[in-house]
Amino acid sequence: MAAKKPAGEEIDVDGIPVRISSPDKPYYPDLGEQGVKRAVVEHYRRVAPILLDTLRDRPTHLQRFPDGIDGEEVYQKRVPRFAPEFVETVNVTFPSGRTADVLRPTTTAALVWAAQQATITFHPWHTTAPDVDHPDELRIDLDPQPGTDFADARRVALDTLKPLLDELGLTGWVKTSGGRGLHVFLTLEPSWDFTAVRRAAIAVARELERRSPDRVTAKWWKEERGERVFVDFNQNARDRTIASAYSLRRTAKATVSTPLTWEELESGVDPDDFTLLTFADRLERVGDLWAGRRESPQSLRPLLDLAATDEANGFGDMPYPPNYPKMPGEPKRVQPSRARAEEA
Repeated sequence: MAAKKPAGEEIDVDGIPVRISSPDKPYYPDLGEQGVKRAVVEHYRRVAPILLDTLRDRPTHLQRFPDGIDGEEVYQKRVPRFAPEFVETVNVTFPSGRTADVLRPTTTAALVWAAQQATITFHPWHTTAPDVDHPDELRIDLDPQPGTDFADARRVALDTLKPLLDELGLTGWVKTSGGRGLHVFLTLEPSWDFTAVRRAAIAVARELERRSPDRVTAKWWKEERGERVFVDFNQNARDRTIASAYSLRRTAKATVSTPLTWEELESGVDPDDFTLLTFADRLERVGDLWAGRRESPQSLRPLLDLAATDEANGFGDMPYPPNYPKMPGEPKRVQPSRARAEEA
């Protein structure tokens, strides 16, 4: 006897049929019927026009949860061979030297297909095809460490980061991470490679630490960070990604990584206010706060000048993530306590 096919439905996405299997499968159990697969698909269908402004032509990885957010996580980089023809790809090179064809979002149908594959969060590179070796974004990840929270990241963004950007004549676009942190993006002219953009991000982290040493840390090793907000400069290295704006996150409330105005951030917003259940109303009310962002590229030069000053004062490179090959000019990649023990 033939196995019974799981319940499903086919939806029309701009003239392209996309089959949604098991639409009532729980993805966010705490939300009951409002947190099923169909709701996730409809979220991405609804935000697709503005999400594509962020994702279009970017190499994009998929954070998938086939059994819902309480199940196993699959962080998928390569597009499977069974993907339909309307799903476009772009070939990228990883730090290891290996290559792969990864998702290159160009249509709403591609985003809906990804949601059908249990994608909760889209993770784009900070480059745009066809030139995937020269970033057109610098990403400042304000990551609260244990003992700190969103309120701490908010104050760092408003009191320290925003004034620095204003002094340098740079525009930053801010969003919630969907968790406790904040992300600030700088749209760039794609004239520099990953090494230069990461170097500029290190300079930002160090300058924020200098200006607010009790609140901010640029220390890569966790044992040195303390109860401060870590500025994760390595999010600008090749193949490192941050959850896109308008992406859902793996939280019980189904929070959405949400663009904000700086005025909203000042007013004391709560990232838990932006969820799968509330985001449609917000979108109707405020629209796309990041509209036109990619059309206003900026020079990296002010930050590279800051980096050059650091280097002249003896502050060179910082460690790369552990899965990267040893990089030119990188300091010894060993945690400080272990280095001290070895020297003793």
